[in-house]
Amino acid sequence: MNLRTSLGIVLLVAAVFTGWLALHDRDKGAAEAGDDATKDYVLHDFQIVALDEQGKESTTLRAPLLERTRSDETMNITTPLFLLPDQDGNHWELRSDTGWVSAKGDQLKLIGNVSGDSPKIASVPPTTFRTDHLDVFPNESRAKTDALVTMTRPGMSQSGVGFELDSKTKTYHFLSQAKGRYTPQR
Repeated sequence: MNLRTSLGIVLLVAAVFTGWLALHDRDKGAAEAGDDATKDYVLHDFQIVALDEQGKESTTLRAPLLERTRSDETMNITTPLFLLPDQDGNHWELRSDTGWVSAKGDQLKLIGNVSGDSPKIASVPPTTFRTDHLDVFPNESRAKTDALVTMTRPGMSQSGVGFELDSKTKTYHFLSQAKGRYTPQR
């Protein structure tokens, strides 16, 4: 073999080896679209029923989107509907623009255009409340806010700053600046 052929073979082997190394050790590039390493999982159009320690429903959640954050195990929810049962199994409906759930599921935050509607029972007048944000504690069957709240029932409207609700005992109270208006029904 002459020197020129030997040198050609060595260069060819070096080029193939360099090419293989370049392909093998190359940067893997950005994550694929939709692959967000900060999320454990994402749910679309779902319903979750959470049970208490006795195996009874404590909260039901329906929403179009839920994302669980990997770092702190909290959940962010788009347009959630929370159903909170009272002592008779009837449900308060709580809605908002967005929601957040703590890692242990013991606290829910409803943020933006929060609406709460009482269970639809013939023996109880329908009650609604509206506010900007609301903290819900499902294990304790209670909710509260420090924001302005407007509550209506047939023939009556009330408002105040700060509000607490106990869904088991069906009681609520305003914390400050409470105002009420009674309009007799005819």
